[in-house]
Amino acid sequence: MVMYAETMLIPAIPDLIKDFHVSYSMSSWILTAYLITGAVMTPIAGKLSDTYGKKRILLIIMIIYAIGVSIAGFATNIYFLVFARAIQGIGMAMFPIAFSIIRDNFPREKLSIGQGVISSMFASGAVIGLSVGGAIIKHYGWQATFFTIIPIAIGLLIVVSRFIRVNEEQEVEKERQPQQQGQMFVETEEKRFESKDNKETNDNRGSKAKRRSVVDIKGAITLAAAVTSFLLVLTYLETGDSGGTSTGSLQTIIFLVIGIISLALFILVEK
Repeated sequence: MVMYAETMLIPAIPDLIKDFHVSYSMSSWILTAYLITGAVMTPIAGKLSDTYGKKRILLIIMIIYAIGVSIAGFATNIYFLVFARAIQGIGMAMFPIAFSIIRDNFPREKLSIGQGVISSMFASGAVIGLSVGGAIIKHYGWQATFFTIIPIAIGLLIVVSRFIRVNEEQEVEKERQPQQQGQMFVETEEKRFESKDNKETNDNRGSKAKRRSVVDIKGAITLAAAVTSFLLVLTYLETGDSGGTSTGSLQTIIFLVIGIISLALFILVEK
């Protein structure tokens, strides 16, 4: 669905430039906004899926993507369309979660088949989007490229919610087993030794487990700033906005510095 939607939009770029009266450089943000939010949200969604469940996070991401697609068709200016595209970029986080669900549910000898089917669907969606998108834009306008995705998104939501099964109970049980073993060990040690050292050790273990189960906010913010800044630099360089004026060059340098600092902070935070 995602690849179908993205490639379907490509033939609409000239019409978007004409309707919104924007330059080619400005129109590049229709794709850039999608890539930025996708690059930022993919690792965050991976952590959330490990903490709160893969199927649950997958459904939430699909709903957000469907909302972004729905409102994009009603865009009356380039800024609202870029905003809607940024929301759609969250849908990129579906890919690693989908592969993770396949890895958890498929037998090892059939794992490559499942991953191959998903990968082939990406290519098929891209081909269909390019071939169908041009015809839809020609007869119904670029807005129809987004509206045609809405029933597909709703259908996939129903399929995932009703037919995709994730062994959440087994995952929770696997997480509980080490905790239960640890509790039994602690109780035994307390009865034998009744030492304060063991209690402090258990407190430290509990605090580490809590930290592992919570999303790393500092890491997410610094990673988001780094990825966004570097993508903005690449966008300025690719579109030529950094050249010709001192303002464009200064913006490129500023985003480059922000990206380097954010990346350094991310490395320090994650140590």
